[in-house]
Amino acid sequence: MEATATDMEAVAKEPVIGRRTIGLFGLLGFSSGLPFLLFSSVLFLRLTNNGAPLGVVAFFAWVSLLPTFKFAWAPMLDRLTIPGFGRAWGRWRSWILLSQLGVVVSLIGLAVADPDQNLAATALWALQLAFWATTLEAASDGWRCELAHDAKSQAPLVSAVLWGYRSAMVAAGSIAVLIAGSADWGTSYFVIAAASFVAFPLVLATKPENANERAGALAAGIGVSGLLFAVGLVGTAIIGFVVIRAAAALGITPESHVTRVVLILCGLPFVIMMIAIPRIRRLSDNDALLASPAIGPYLDFFRGLGYAAIGILAFVSIYRMGDVLTLTLAKPLMSSMGYTLTQIGIADGALSLVANIAGVGIGAWAAAYYGRNGSLVLGAVFAALGNAAYVWLANVPPSDFVIYVAAFADNFGNGMAAAVLVVYLSVLVNPKYPAAQYAFLAGFAFLLPRLLAGASASIQGDIGYDGFFALSGALSLASILLLPFLRSDPKAVP
Repeated sequence: MEATATDMEAVAKEPVIGRRTIGLFGLLGFSSGLPFLLFSSVLFLRLTNNGAPLGVVAFFAWVSLLPTFKFAWAPMLDRLTIPGFGRAWGRWRSWILLSQLGVVVSLIGLAVADPDQNLAATALWALQLAFWATTLEAASDGWRCELAHDAKSQAPLVSAVLWGYRSAMVAAGSIAVLIAGSADWGTSYFVIAAASFVAFPLVLATKPENANERAGALAAGIGVSGLLFAVGLVGTAIIGFVVIRAAAALGITPESHVTRVVLILCGLPFVIMMIAIPRIRRLSDNDALLASPAIGPYLDFFRGLGYAAIGILAFVSIYRMGDVLTLTLAKPLMSSMGYTLTQIGIADGALSLVANIAGVGIGAWAAAYYGRNGSLVLGAVFAALGNAAYVWLANVPPSDFVIYVAAFADNFGNGMAAAVLVVYLSVLVNPKYPAAQYAFLAGFAFLLPRLLAGASASIQGDIGYDGFFALSGALSLASILLLPFLRSDPKAVP
């Protein structure tokens, strides 16, 4: 890949909150959101519908751990461009174009893979989809954080991204389930793959930095993309084989009770931070580690905030707990209660879309004008109410009214919480390292929830569905107790 200086895309020449800029980020949010449920809750429903044990379904939730580690490759997005695409469309769009192609290829792979015949192939393509969807999201986030540095300028961009993202999640989830109910799962994944490809020519149509290079840059970019896809697929297969063999050697199976092990893993990052922060704070301004493209952005974060970083990361790591755990078992709960694929698909349709749009809009407005603490509290409360709706659903006879109300409450509350948190994280990053630091913060926000999601079958087996959703909502509310520990000025570098 080619190293480049930080480049402002053509859109950066417009006002930050101009209509074209907002529209473009809405498109990027939509592109990022389309694949998300296809490797998470829709895939869990597909596995459940095919008769997979709940323990297997819960283990597949760990596929969603991959996006939490996007900080491992996000520094490349800040410094490198994709050969070919970058010549005509610049750094950020080169990564976006590559990632969009990766999403389409991975969705086709999942369409062809049959969990009944080859569960390993399904896992392989799910990991590929998670990787490329995450890279697409990281590129969009880095570009957005480079353009706007305060809550009021971030709010409209965040609204556009989340409206697009969560609308795409609702649309993709609903359409995939409805098509699966009337046809089959493979067809539903092919349809979403076709919808995902629509964004590729639309990004190509944005004003290029070098119009004379478009044809050659497109051909070269597609060639490089094919090579990277092949390398990624082989690498993932090798790593997956090693992990599966290691798990088998340790006696870990879908029936294993892994909650205690997961809780220990959740605490390890904080132990490591406690040990490392004193040394990081002692680094001199010209230390070579601070200039490292791989770890420099993260050392900058901890060096500026010191031990306050632990309070911030503890807060963000449990703030979205309810949302993530809900995604894992909401659809298996609905299926276990006797709801059909058609009923689940309709519940995730237009009504949930309206709830998402309203929740995101109110959350972004609150973040911009209601203050940090007040908006974060509102988001946590409404997210917890969304979880409470599933406690209700688990204890009443199935009906259209119940599933529609539960889905509406879930999408509204978690849409609001998502908008509030994204604005908070966006103004937290150092604009010098937008993609890397935002990837780290956003990834950490989902690390603990997604670790626990893999143990959700064990937790549900101990306390039932209603206890599971009550616990997940209470954990989101518990994040409010950490608000006094957040710095009033969170910038690592003022």
